[in-house]
Amino acid sequence: MHFRVFMTGSGISEVARQFLENNHCTLAQGTPQDTPEELAAKIAAFDPHALIVRQGQITPAVQNAAPSLKVICKHGVGLDNIDVDHATSLGIPVMFTPGANFESVAEHTLALILALTRYIPFENTRVKQGTFDKKHYAGLELKGKTIGLIGYGPIARRLLQLLEPFGVNALVCRRSQQKIDLPAYARQVDSWNTLFEKSDIISLHCPLTPETTGLINADNIARMKRGVYLINTARGAMIAEQALADALQTGHIAGAALDTLTTEPPPANHPLMKWDNVIITPHVGGSSDLSLTNMGMGAAKNILAVLRGEPIDTAAVKNKAVVN
Repeated sequence: MHFRVFMTGSGISEVARQFLENNHCTLAQGTPQDTPEELAAKIAAFDPHALIVRQGQITPAVQNAAPSLKVICKHGVGLDNIDVDHATSLGIPVMFTPGANFESVAEHTLALILALTRYIPFENTRVKQGTFDKKHYAGLELKGKTIGLIGYGPIARRLLQLLEPFGVNALVCRRSQQKIDLPAYARQVDSWNTLFEKSDIISLHCPLTPETTGLINADNIARMKRGVYLINTARGAMIAEQALADALQTGHIAGAALDTLTTEPPPANHPLMKWDNVIITPHVGGSSDLSLTNMGMGAAKNILAVLRGEPIDTAAVKNKAVVN
């Protein structure tokens, strides 16, 4: 049997494309700039059996545009651009690719921590502009610093392992208050406030929910140590960006490294664009030579299992009621 598969945004790795084509799939692809209206038009013309989602908002109208749609799979793990409730009402499973890119995001987070606290992008720019200033440089050593991790999924767990050789202390706060096993250099705290008050570096690793939207706001920034560093490789909307800009202005926050923003790409007048002590990468933490193949192949295998009526990995299904 042949299947039609539509890929939003940047598409999938060539290995995964070939795998789908070898398994009797006809492929079509959108662009990262597609609006929901443009996606709906393209999908209506193609009428796919499956969607593999990278960029783009998968709204009810987008889903309704494909009468043959049987499964949606996210290329990655963040489902905030898919209306899962609507898919559930249509009886369509929404899947994702757990475990495919946590190593890449953890390494990217560590790279951002080091680049930010050692002022690497700033010094690189200065040297290239003719300023070779060793006298006034003083980077931050991680040894003995306290790093606060908000969320403790696979990415945060791997980051904690990567940080061990640096001699850090770590605080971990997660939504569930269930006790977790942690290494000797880390301890669990039961409130964000405790983590905010005691951390030298704060790194976000929780999903975007109503509870975490705007979590890094003016009130919570005021609870943080003066001179704290903020890292976000989770979702941009967890930070109230104007509040962050204000805290950078006063020096309450010493610097921020962000792989995600509320609006992507950001407008030219975005309040965080002007700061030398802000590093922004274009939501690429989960993209590496290995992770792109892992996510593409994971998504391809997920949708084929559903389309063929084969056993599926229920751990990779968000709306499990649809498949139970």
